[in-house]
Amino acid sequence: MMDIKLNYIDRSDDASNSDIVIFQKDASPDFESLAVAWKVIRYCGRGNSHPFVYPQTSQVTARDSWGNFLPKISAEPGQLFHVRLNPSGNELIYKGPATSKDEIQIQNDLAQGVIAASIFKDDRLFALKTGITPSQKAVFRLKPVLYLAVASDIEEGQTLNSAVISATSTEISLEGLISADIVMTGGGQGTGAPTFSFTLQNVQRT
Repeated sequence: MMDIKLNYIDRSDDASNSDIVIFQKDASPDFESLAVAWKVIRYCGRGNSHPFVYPQTSQVTARDSWGNFLPKISAEPGQLFHVRLNPSGNELIYKGPATSKDEIQIQNDLAQGVIAASIFKDDRLFALKTGITPSQKAVFRLKPVLYLAVASDIEEGQTLNSAVISATSTEISLEGLISADIVMTGGGQGTGAPTFSFTLQNVQRT
């Protein structure tokens, strides 16, 4: 599968130099499933654009109870990975097929210690689950959907609170996309200003 080329364009009346936060909501909310600011677009004023790529490929990693980050390895839906102890220490490796072809799964096979499991895209933290105890498994079911929200004081990789991921966010489907513009409109001053909205334009599909 090819990466999806996206281009954010600001055609709004925003007068506050707001940040645009791009994230995903995991469709499998087991354990501590946390929405993460995958990408933050800053200082992109009216009429400006910001191209970026949504990779089809992903990487997985894990952090153990001792604060060690295990090397990232490529992953795709339908694969199961696990953290285990080898003679030199903890390691994250491929274990076999997942129980669902739509999921990336990471199992804690340590005798002791809680792990956190992460998905990365484009070298940015994309999804995070914490509190995985021995013999438990984190399940990531990542649909081809991105969410966009207007926010402030958000850093890439930061977990998002409910105010950001609430109804103010807009869902953008990536199903079948090759490329598209994501155009933001709305905003302005005063109580009668329209709300911000995001729409796809100049869409190319497979």
